[in-house]
Amino acid sequence: MSDIYQPGATIGMLGGGQLGRMSILAGRAMGYRFRVFEPKAGGAAAMVADSEVNSTYDDEAALKEFAEACDVVTLEFENVAREAVDTVSNAGPPVRPGANVLHICQNRRREKEFLKANDIPCAAFRVVASAEELAQAAQELGVPCVLKTADFGYDGKGQVKITELDADFAAIWQGLDMPLGVVEAWVPFEAECSVIVARGPDGQASCFPVAENIHRNHILHESIVPARLDELTLTASVELALRVAEAIDVVGLLAVELFVCGSGKVIVNEMAPRPHNSGHYSIDACQTSQFEQHIRAITGLPLGNTRLLRPTVMVNLLGDVWHDGDPDWSELLADPDVKLHLYDKGEPRPGRKMGHFTVLKDTIEEAIATADALFAKLI
Repeated sequence: MSDIYQPGATIGMLGGGQLGRMSILAGRAMGYRFRVFEPKAGGAAAMVADSEVNSTYDDEAALKEFAEACDVVTLEFENVAREAVDTVSNAGPPVRPGANVLHICQNRRREKEFLKANDIPCAAFRVVASAEELAQAAQELGVPCVLKTADFGYDGKGQVKITELDADFAAIWQGLDMPLGVVEAWVPFEAECSVIVARGPDGQASCFPVAENIHRNHILHESIVPARLDELTLTASVELALRVAEAIDVVGLLAVELFVCGSGKVIVNEMAPRPHNSGHYSIDACQTSQFEQHIRAITGLPLGNTRLLRPTVMVNLLGDVWHDGDPDWSELLADPDVKLHLYDKGEPRPGRKMGHFTVLKDTIEEAIATADALFAKLI
């Protein structure tokens, strides 16, 4: 089977959210057709796809019917059971990234054990299965430390910070409500950053510029590019992300989230085998967006140039911004250096990602000041 799928081919998308939507919009410009598999009809991705199949991810017949009309299949989020990916790939089309990459990245225990086995720096951790093991892990790792669900949460969900060695571990464990947890040592980081890596089936890889990420309530608030880090740290971040992508043998995109610990030292926090919120700036600010690059990688086409065109800040728009009905976007868009992206996801809810805007200026300081001032007027 060919590793290359030329424009005109049909790409299958497992998942129907905004990441799928933006990938499809990028691929449409290149002439690809799209088919979405999503339990609920009418999602953000399906609105711009050629067709969709609506069923659960354990419906083998529906998955096979979906797969048989696709040339190559990808995914837009990692909470898809490995069995579903196996069913699709067994029906014919390759799934990129593959089931093994997904299997590692959708579970913190497997992710941490993969990093450790490949000598990739990450926080010290313990896997725990009871309140007693949790207490022992806290003793060994010290406090503060963080208990996380083994199966992926996101945006800070499924996490508990432990600050005392005499904490009520029975209550903390009961509150996790999961059979396994991962306890991570606290990392006194100076900054958080991320690198989006694209890698084709031939092993060729390319990185986007390092993004400096600012979080609010465990949800990404803004990404600053270029990151305000020294050259030693920037180089170390890119090199580490490339190491991870090669070790896990990803085809497609891999977002590598990093903690910056000073003196050029960076360690891996988490990974996501898909386009990533912290890469949204690339739609407006890079010669090739992360979404176009994702399509190029999974279809086996040569990767695009990821050169940053202008300093930029990307700001997330959560449902909280809709507190008095639909916001008035006119003042935001009065600045010709601002780009607005709304995901058409229906009902806005607090904490729900509904869109983002990007500010492009001649200096990163000007971009930050403009982005912060505009966001303050929205809230």
